[in-house]
Amino acid sequence: MANLLQFEKIGYWSELKLEILKKYAKAYSTILGAQRNPSLYHVYIDAFAGAGMNLSRTSGDLVPGSPRNALAVQPPFRDYYLIDIDAGKVGSLKKLAGEQSNVHIFSGDCNQILLKEVFPRVRFADYRRALCILDPYGLHLDWNVIQTAGQMRSIDLFLNFPVVDMNRNVLWRDPTRVEPQQIARMNRFWGDESWRGIAYSTTGNLFGYPEKEANETVAEAFLHRLREVAGFNRVPRPVPMRNSKGAVIYYLFFASQKNTAENIVEDIFEKYRRRGE
Repeated sequence: MANLLQFEKIGYWSELKLEILKKYAKAYSTILGAQRNPSLYHVYIDAFAGAGMNLSRTSGDLVPGSPRNALAVQPPFRDYYLIDIDAGKVGSLKKLAGEQSNVHIFSGDCNQILLKEVFPRVRFADYRRALCILDPYGLHLDWNVIQTAGQMRSIDLFLNFPVVDMNRNVLWRDPTRVEPQQIARMNRFWGDESWRGIAYSTTGNLFGYPEKEANETVAEAFLHRLREVAGFNRVPRPVPMRNSKGAVIYYLFFASQKNTAENIVEDIFEKYRRRGE
């Protein structure tokens, strides 16, 4: 029996996220697997893959993680690229993959691995396509990864927009007190310092002091950034993932180049958009 201590405990909002990813992965693989003239070679990429299994905080039961769900999708993806920086989780992924030669597991920083090892294998001109999951716990992602995915035109992307980490470490009411290394983390995730002018406003303030904007304002600005800077044609409104008290833990974004992909995701998102309010 697996050692349950190696699996992370997840809240019900993460279980909802896994349901969303599972539903879209099924639709994605069905559509691309059936396409002919030209045939497309479609793959699955999970950049913060985890151990493959989780423990539900609500029920205490084992919950399949996104890699396990993806491996169970029928029709299957042609290849799977699973990445984690934690050696223990990588060991669990290797056990999960077994002898499957089309499952490629990487240990290390996904920002480097994606750009150097994985994205070059899914070039648009080679009739390769990918569903990529970027699900960091916090500000651990480099904007260059997101922008590269958008410019490649071959990638559908799910992205965790970690507002809890942002609010805890960067988006303080008094921005002058934020530590430089935290600002650097935010700049790396956002791609530049333009978030400052979005997250703070002096409008309506008689004394000209910066006032922190709502999470929704920051997320809306990032949506436009995915479209206008990263180059994704289709970015529906993200789903706010809430905890048991109704507070937003993160926003789940989706980005693609295809109308069909956006339509499928919008239909899925609407079933979850008001959960936890």
